[in-house]
Amino acid sequence: MATGEGLSRVTAELIPVTTAIGHTGDVSPAATGSRAYLPPLALPLWYFAYAHAALLVALAVVAADPRGVSGFFYHPRMLGVVHLLTLGWITGSILGAIRIIAPLALRLTIPVTRGDYWAYGFVVIGTSGMVSHFWLESFDGMAWSAAMVVAGLAHPVARLAGRLRHIPVGGPVGLHLGLACLNLLLAGVLGVAVAIDKVTDVVPGTALSNVYAHAHLAAVGWASMMVVGVGYRLLPMVLPSAMPEGRHLVTSALLLEVGLLGLVTCLVTGWRGGAVFGLLVALGLAWFLSRVIWMATHRRRAPAGRARPDVAVWQAAHALLYLVLAAGCGLTLLTAGTRPWTPALMMAYGVFGLLGFLGQLVVAMELRLLPLLAWYAGFARRGGRPGPVSVHRLPAQPLALASFVTWVLGLPLLAAGLTLDAVSLVGAGAWILLVGVALNAAQAVWILRPAWEGIRRGPLSARR
Repeated sequence: MATGEGLSRVTAELIPVTTAIGHTGDVSPAATGSRAYLPPLALPLWYFAYAHAALLVALAVVAADPRGVSGFFYHPRMLGVVHLLTLGWITGSILGAIRIIAPLALRLTIPVTRGDYWAYGFVVIGTSGMVSHFWLESFDGMAWSAAMVVAGLAHPVARLAGRLRHIPVGGPVGLHLGLACLNLLLAGVLGVAVAIDKVTDVVPGTALSNVYAHAHLAAVGWASMMVVGVGYRLLPMVLPSAMPEGRHLVTSALLLEVGLLGLVTCLVTGWRGGAVFGLLVALGLAWFLSRVIWMATHRRRAPAGRARPDVAVWQAAHALLYLVLAAGCGLTLLTAGTRPWTPALMMAYGVFGLLGFLGQLVVAMELRLLPLLAWYAGFARRGGRPGPVSVHRLPAQPLALASFVTWVLGLPLLAAGLTLDAVSLVGAGAWILLVGVALNAAQAVWILRPAWEGIRRGPLSARR
C-alpha cells in the first residue's frame, strides 16, 4: 500500500496534525516510516456504527414514550436506556476511537485480529440481549447477556492494557488508560453479580447501593478515566494547543482511582466516608480541568483548512461545562443525605454526567478523528498518494453546527423534564436530541464515505 515515496508525501499532510498535538513528527505514522502506525479502517467503523445506532434507539425510545422512562430512575425501561447510552454510545465509541488514537497519538500498535471481531459481536449481541431482557424484566437472561458483554469487552481492553507498558508518550497517560481498563472489568464483574443477585442473593449490601457502585465504576472509573488519559493527548489536537507534560499528570489518575475505589467500597459495605472519597474524585476531575485551562491559555495556530467556527472546540467546551454541573450534583448528593429532592437531583446528575459530559465529548472527538480516518482511507485507496482535500477539513460543516445547536437546546430540556417529572419536557428534549444525533450520524456517513470505499477496494485496508 504505502511505499517509501508515498510515506514521504503523506508526511507533508500529516505534519499539521502532529503540530496541533504538540509533537511534530512524534505521532505521525509517516514520520515513523512504518505501516504499523497506520490506523485500521473496518473495526473502528463497525464500532462507530454500533454506537450511533445505540444512541438513536435510546433517544427514539424516550421520545416515543417519555412517561415510560420518567419517575425514579431504578426501573427496567430506564436501565435499558441507560445501558444503550453507556455500553452503546460511550463504550462503543471509545473502543472504536482507541484503535485510531493508539497508533496516531499514543504510538501503540494493536493489530486487528479475528478475535477483535468476535469480541465486537459479543459486545453488540450481549448489549442487545441486556436491553431486551431489561424490557421484558427477565433477570436471568439479563445476567447471561451481561456476561457475554463482559467477555466481549475483556478482549480489547486486555490487548490495550498489555501494550501500555511499551507506551512511548509518557507514563501518566498509560497509567490513566491502564486503570480505566481495570475499572471496566471490575464494573462488568459487579454488573453481572448484581444481575445474578436479582435471582439469588450473592452480593452484600442493598441492591440500590450496589447499582450505584456499578454505575460509578463504569462512568467514572472506565469512561471518565479514559477520557482524562486520552484527553491529555487528544484535546491539544482539538483546540489546538501545546501539550501538557510531566509526572504531575499522574495526580488526576491517583485522585480519581483512590476516590473511586473508596466510594465503591463505602457503597457496597455501607461504611461511612463516602463524601470524603467523592471529594477526591471531584479533585481528580478538577485537576484535569486545570490542565484543560492550561491548554486553553497555550493555544497554537490552527492548521490551514480548518473550518470556522470550530464546532469540535465548542462541543468539547460545552461537555466540560456539564462535567462541572455533574460534579456539583454528585458532591451535593454525598454530603446532603437523603432529602425529598434527592431522587430529582439523581436524575439531573445522570443526565449531566452521562449525556452532557461523556456523550458530548464523544461528538467532539469524532469531529476530529473521523476526517482523519477518512483522509487516511483515501490515501490507502490511492496506493500511498495524498488526496486533494485537507485532513483538517470538515466536509459537512452545516450538519455539525445544526447538531451542536440541538445538544445545546435538548440537554437542558431533557434534564429539567426528568428532574421535575415533566413528561412534556422529557419528550421535547428527547426529540430535539434525536434530530441532533441523526444529523451527527448523517455527517459521520458523509465524512466516512472514503473509508467505506477503502474497505471495499483498498488492498491493505480490506485486510484491516
